[in-house]
Amino acid sequence: QEQLAESGGGLVQPGGSLRLSCAASGSIFSGNVMGWYRQAPENERELVASITSGGSTNYADSVKGRFTISRDNAKNTVYLQMNSLKPEDTAVYYCNVVDEDVVSGVPTEYWGQGTPVTVSS
Repeated sequence: QEQLAESGGGLVQPGGSLRLSCAASGSIFSGNVMGWYRQAPENERELVASITSGGSTNYADSVKGRFTISRDNAKNTVYLQMNSLKPEDTAVYYCNVVDEDVVSGVPTEYWGQGTPVTVSS
């Protein structure tokens, strides 16, 4: 069954905002790192933002100052608030969770199915 449930994508005008959400199932325990990647047509998938279980964040330079990643550990949910959107932000956005086994430490990577974001006037 679906382990990462994404929502929030859509069509928005330049300068607008969207908020993406990704809820991880209860089978994902640690959620050591949760993040968002994106893939534009004919481009490689790239990291947009990530956040650790402790709240440390990392952003791509292209979105720094415009996007904010956050997480609710109680809900196993990660969010991406996207402001001042630009046409170049157009892509399919994928939720990503790295779940590190609490005993072995072996990581397991999960991917959402992707939610499209289109920034166009």
